[in-house]
Amino acid sequence: MQYSQEKNVVLYCVLQYTTTMAMKREILQIRISDAEKQGFELAAALSGISLSSWVRERLRLASIRELESVGRRAPFVDSIPLGGPDD
Repeated sequence: MQYSQEKNVVLYCVLQYTTTMAMKREILQIRISDAEKQGFELAAALSGISLSSWVRERLRLASIRELESVGRRAPFVDSIPLGGPDD
């Protein structure tokens, strides 16, 4: 006789539509393998953020690195004034 210790848990999540979400109008679609998606989802879960946020954060960091390596600034990064309080 076998006993199953498997339990099903149903989780509900309520997301609030924010003004930050409303500002994001563009959609980026990419094709990835099942294994890549599974890895990305796991990494996002370990980070405690949504898959969309995780991917966007990683792409932003990669973009900043690549652009700065050739002396360019990412258009989504605000300039930081250098100098004293009068700048």
